[in-house]
Amino acid sequence: MELKSSMTKILKINPNDNVLVALQDLEQNETIEYNNKFITLPNQVKAKHKFLIDDIDSGENIIMYGVIIGKAQKNMSKGEVLTTKNTIHKSSELSKRVPLKNWEGPDVNNWSKKTFMGYHRKDGSVGTANYWIVFPLVFCENKYIEILKEVINDVFGISKYENYKSIARTILDSGEYDKNPSENSNNITEFPFKNVDGIRFITHSMGCGGTRQDANSLLGLLSGYLLNPNVAGATILGLGCQNAQYSILEEELNKRMPDFDKPISYLDHQTLGTEDSLLTSALHSIIEGVKLADNNIRTETSIDKLIIGLECGASDGFSGISANPVLGQVSDIIVKSGGTSILAEFPELCGVEQELINRCKTDELAERFIHLMDNYEKAAIAAGSSFDMNPSPGNIKDGLITDAMKSAGAAKKGGTAPISDVLDYPENIKTKGLNLLNTPGNDVESTTALAGAGANIILFTTGLGTPTGNPIVPVIKVSSNTTLFNKMRDIIDFDSGTVINGEKNIEEAANDLMDLILEVASGNKKIKAVLNQQYDFIPWKRGVSL
Repeated sequence: MELKSSMTKILKINPNDNVLVALQDLEQNETIEYNNKFITLPNQVKAKHKFLIDDIDSGENIIMYGVIIGKAQKNMSKGEVLTTKNTIHKSSELSKRVPLKNWEGPDVNNWSKKTFMGYHRKDGSVGTANYWIVFPLVFCENKYIEILKEVINDVFGISKYENYKSIARTILDSGEYDKNPSENSNNITEFPFKNVDGIRFITHSMGCGGTRQDANSLLGLLSGYLLNPNVAGATILGLGCQNAQYSILEEELNKRMPDFDKPISYLDHQTLGTEDSLLTSALHSIIEGVKLADNNIRTETSIDKLIIGLECGASDGFSGISANPVLGQVSDIIVKSGGTSILAEFPELCGVEQELINRCKTDELAERFIHLMDNYEKAAIAAGSSFDMNPSPGNIKDGLITDAMKSAGAAKKGGTAPISDVLDYPENIKTKGLNLLNTPGNDVESTTALAGAGANIILFTTGLGTPTGNPIVPVIKVSSNTTLFNKMRDIIDFDSGTVINGEKNIEEAANDLMDLILEVASGNKKIKAVLNQQYDFIPWKRGVSL
């Protein structure tokens, strides 16, 4: 797929498609010329939406990205816009794996000598940041995490939202306020330890009251956070009687890394007794831990140490045309250079399973992928839902009509590389190359899982806008369209709308994004989620409450 250097009105993504994409609003009765064919539009077609090239009959397949993304619910005329009333979800039947052969990938000569400044850990991994983290094993301790956060931020002078405090005081006193506060009014004060990027305080709603499966999954996830190369060490709070016992966390760590040696301080509330004892001990642990973490320094690192998590959320009809293919190109550059990328969100791979099966390096990986997909969909059906109910109201409004259509665009984040491994939540990365990770499509649950799997950078595409971040991994937000980038530039880091308006092609935009990734990985540029202190953390709860 390649857009022309000047703005065009329509796009055919794949030669086999029977739909066109509107790149700008098209008016009712407007005549579109495509491939020596004239299509008069019976209705307005809003930008990002799709319309038919030819007449099709009821039940006939609708093709986009070269794959089946739905079928007609009625006889439809050329120029007719796809909607939820005339199109329903359909995807191709699966067949035997046809192995991908002789993958060449992009030319990475320009990247082979590129480096970033990272934190080297004893296990050979490299962090793009250096955090001390504080978290509870059970929700009962969330209050104390919040107290510690408030105290530490005050003592360390990590200010935030002072301007909004001033606005609130002004409103209280007079009702008058500045509706256009300075963009820099809420910048974070620099952390006082030069080799530490900050302290991250994590809370959650799990650890007890649910199934043992959920408690163990939580501890598997948290062990992944401790192992993540962006983490120097941790202070952990527990009540004492919860399902999520510290001994199980140690077992999860040992399964993943038997010689794990990062400093950890575990504080058991019921053993220590009073709140005063707990909080005093925790403050001592945090401050001493940060001093210890400050001994780490950034050193030059080759890009094969990058582990890129790939995510999309609040997607629009351009996400699969601009932002996601740009991420796919970046993923291929990283993999070809010896690094690692992770494609998650299994519900958003529904409809493109055959392509992914073919890209798996072995039959065993292909079988595991399908096994995980089948089990996940069966669980969804048992809960009264299914993958084909995936598009959100925002997705549908902006042109993503079926789950297969959404999936075909979402899968573009994974590029074209062979699949080296297939992981179930909350497993950790073991193999370089492109990995598939079983997570929900939910933005925060998925980014939470990507960080737990070992990602040291997350790339997050969005067409509608979302502030999502993560406590320990920089989440670089990539817009699918320039209008969004300009509208929400306080939360968006990179504009791939240049692909839509013809300023850049996918390769050029990907190269620009690679440059930004290396700047962020080196600590030279703070992303918007960090500036906004947007540190979202939601574990995937797979069981029921008991």
